[in-house]
Amino acid sequence: MHVPDGFINAPVSVAAGVAAAAAVAVSLRGARRELDERTAPLAGLVAAFIFAVQMLNFPVAAGTSGHLLGGALAAILVGPYTGVLCVSVVLLMQGILFADGGLTALGVNITVMGVVTVVTAHLVFRGLLGVLPRTRRSVTVAAFAAALLSVPAAAAAFTAVYAVGGTTDVPLGKVLTAMVGVHVLIGIGEALITTATVGAVIAVRPDLVHGARGLAAPLKLRVDGALVDAPAAAAAPAPAAAVRSTRKVWATGLVTALVLAGFVSFYASADPDGLEKVAADKGIDEKVEEHAAAGSPLADYGVKDVEDARLSGGLAGVIGVGVTVVAGTGIFWAVRRRTTDAPTATSTATPVA
Repeated sequence: MHVPDGFINAPVSVAAGVAAAAAVAVSLRGARRELDERTAPLAGLVAAFIFAVQMLNFPVAAGTSGHLLGGALAAILVGPYTGVLCVSVVLLMQGILFADGGLTALGVNITVMGVVTVVTAHLVFRGLLGVLPRTRRSVTVAAFAAALLSVPAAAAAFTAVYAVGGTTDVPLGKVLTAMVGVHVLIGIGEALITTATVGAVIAVRPDLVHGARGLAAPLKLRVDGALVDAPAAAAAPAPAAAVRSTRKVWATGLVTALVLAGFVSFYASADPDGLEKVAADKGIDEKVEEHAAAGSPLADYGVKDVEDARLSGGLAGVIGVGVTVVAGTGIFWAVRRRTTDAPTATSTATPVA
């Protein structure tokens, strides 16, 4: 659903850019409360994983494909504020390096694909966890519903932006019906990918899943044949799970992202995605503009001057994953460092007698 240059007029694109910048600024502050020494590097990995999976377009209807948006996945794994930053990093890398998503439309894309999907998914996810039994299975069920609904919500949000600033005269009802209809199907794929990923992480390290925090069952002791909750002192001595290294999870996730982007992506559907298909069918793309980064050596997810299509696409995917994980991890470590530095500066102040 990457909006290219030319779909939305300049005033609305600027307004969306301001809204996106404000959302990112708020998310930078909020992410300080979500990130710690373990989750900061994992947040960079989540961004890289989303980048990789977005290269895997899957067929959803005749002549139409879809791909992961990633807002729900990021919100559940690392938190809503950090989730907005993860998707924003991905969209920035795609727009600058791969000519995917217009640069003047970057604000629209961050708002629609990042903010709307994350907020929708977070609200649905938290709402369901409030009524479901507090178990790991409930987390995966809530993740499925949150991801499923986040995609048509993003489609509706794009339609709203188009209604205000669209550069073509296409009936709004037709655009809304077509966008939401096809993106409901794409949402099913989003939900399956999100549920599988969240379930896999919960299976090995539930303590690393932001959305699963607080769901651990209290430690039980058997007293006179009956199970009772253990006292706080008895439950406390095992912070080992919180201290365990995340290196294995990080390495496994990175290798998975590299394989998906570098190899599996070659077999992705070549059909246009939901927005491209609707735009072509309804005439929204009449005034589409050439991407400012069309001359990039990595434009269209291929390495310039590498003639073998499989090798070219694979190298581009590997480079994209590498750049995204480095950029994302650097940003999240910087955010985390500001959080840890602030109390230190306060504590060293000398009281005035």
